[in-house]
Amino acid sequence: MNTPKHTVVLGASPNPQRYGYLAVTRLLAHGHPVTAIGKRAGTIGDTAILEEHPALENVDTVTLYLNPMNQVQYYDYILSLKPKRIIFNPGTENPELETLARENNIIPQQACTLVLLSTGQY
Repeated sequence: MNTPKHTVVLGASPNPQRYGYLAVTRLLAHGHPVTAIGKRAGTIGDTAILEEHPALENVDTVTLYLNPMNQVQYYDYILSLKPKRIIFNPGTENPELETLARENNIIPQQACTLVLLSTGQY
């Protein structure tokens, strides 16, 4: 297994039908520490979904499950985390945030977190 990568899931949901839910469960199953942030508080298994934007250190990846319009309010927060990369899952592609990421030495990656995990590329 690869080194555990602290991942922030933006758009986490307690609904098992949502990709934000699946990402949290699969990241944890692969041994990655997760901070789940969503519009509403709740839980995914034993993981709390936070509504606030906690200060975090050593974030490797931010993976997005928010459409581009809903990402705008998180720009400053995402950049403040200083992640190594931001994964833009299908439907979350955002040229404006990708540019901001590059300007802040963050790698923007258009990919699917679930596919990366299942193929060992995460």
